[in-house]
Amino acid sequence: MSGQPEIGIRLLDPRLPGWGFPRWGSAGSAGLDLHACLDAPMLLEPQAAPALVPAGFCVLIRDPDWCGLVLPRSGRGHRDGLVMGNGTGVIDADYEGPLLISAWNRNPAPGPGIRIEPGERIAQLVFTRVTRPRLVIEDDPGTVGSARGAGGFGSSGR
Repeated sequence: MSGQPEIGIRLLDPRLPGWGFPRWGSAGSAGLDLHACLDAPMLLEPQAAPALVPAGFCVLIRDPDWCGLVLPRSGRGHRDGLVMGNGTGVIDADYEGPLLISAWNRNPAPGPGIRIEPGERIAQLVFTRVTRPRLVIEDDPGTVGSARGAGGFGSSGR
């Protein structure tokens, strides 16, 4: 499939349209804003277990040439330490369940918690193409393949 895919959105939380969902922050933004669909404020303590925050909708990608990536918002991540508990969330084309945001306070303990308000934009969803190369099992498992690979992890220096 070429061009822009058509991706369905199934709203689960009726408050989302009032919060401005769905929208990109600007005409040049790559990420679709994701809102915290909470009934009450949430406090993430530093270094505590990540919390799953409902985004209030299901995304229906369906085209296996595309996927979604759930990423932190730059400002909250850098300024406040609010990041994704799983680094990056991958939404496969065949997943159509509720979208959840794994939110984590990366700040050292002890320290202040991060407060998340209902409706607050806490993450972003970026859609990207997927490539599945044909993998070939090599006959000789003893060779590394290149001089650079022989040095191992981090061998290229700084």
